[in-house]
Amino acid sequence: MQNITPMLWFDNQAEEAMNLYLSIFPNSKQLTIARYPEGSPGVAGTVMTCSFELNGFTFTALNGGPVFKFTEAISFVVNCKDQAEIDHYWNALTTDGGEESQCGWLKDKFGVSWQIVPENIDTLVSKPSAMQAMLKMKKIVISDLENA
Repeated sequence: MQNITPMLWFDNQAEEAMNLYLSIFPNSKQLTIARYPEGSPGVAGTVMTCSFELNGFTFTALNGGPVFKFTEAISFVVNCKDQAEIDHYWNALTTDGGEESQCGWLKDKFGVSWQIVPENIDTLVSKPSAMQAMLKMKKIVISDLENA
């Protein structure tokens, strides 16, 4: 059992975010949904928390209201085996309101930061010319780093 679980604080989109992530990542599943009871801070019957696995890694999402927002100070790194995998995650997470950043970073439509990188990124950017090439990229293009 995983003994550290990321808790993602959403305004009221926890279930929507969970469903999006479940549709993107393989080997993923919904675990639990807990609803706010009567007399609680949330509207009775609405989703309070939902737990899910993304490729075997457990997350919990909370509908806690608009008090806190996501920042780039925390991101989830997705190590990809090839360009097709990078393209899949990049396209799926930037669609419908996501934002591209640089060097493989993006924010999904909920503001959660992700790094979509090849699993051998450290080796690829060990050459100064490849590092310079990556600094000019938004989505990582493996062949461009290999040829830099």
